[in-house]
Amino acid sequence: MQASLHRADFPIARTMHTRWADNDQYGHLNNAWYYTYLDTAVNGWLIEATGVDVSTLDSIGLVVSSRCDYLAPAGFPDVLEVGLATARVGTTSITYRLGVFRQADALLCATAQFVHVYVDRHTRRPAPIPEAIADVVRQLPHIDPMP
Repeated sequence: MQASLHRADFPIARTMHTRWADNDQYGHLNNAWYYTYLDTAVNGWLIEATGVDVSTLDSIGLVVSSRCDYLAPAGFPDVLEVGLATARVGTTSITYRLGVFRQADALLCATAQFVHVYVDRHTRRPAPIPEAIADVVRQLPHIDPMP
């Protein structure tokens, strides 16, 4: 696990509000919800940064791999920030590195990796990353892939 990552490593972040139903019976955020927050953070940022509804592009990003390591508990009513970075940007795929923090807290609650592979929306064959997406993704900081 990479607890050596810090809030400052993720200058671009999306805010996620936890809900009462997100807690499990152990009183903390259920691990499955982290994946929802990661997906929402990446796609919400892409839509905001590009000004385009990414689901309507000729090439769409499908999640082919994801991983999340949990380092500290979070739960309702925490407000979370999901920090975005990249580990790799290829011609047809993007590997995101993500950090989950409580808002205004430097403690890393989780670190994650999330891979989008771009495919033609109709044939589902690999396709180049759309230029609008490639342009904004290059603005994200780089963090090494998870081991």
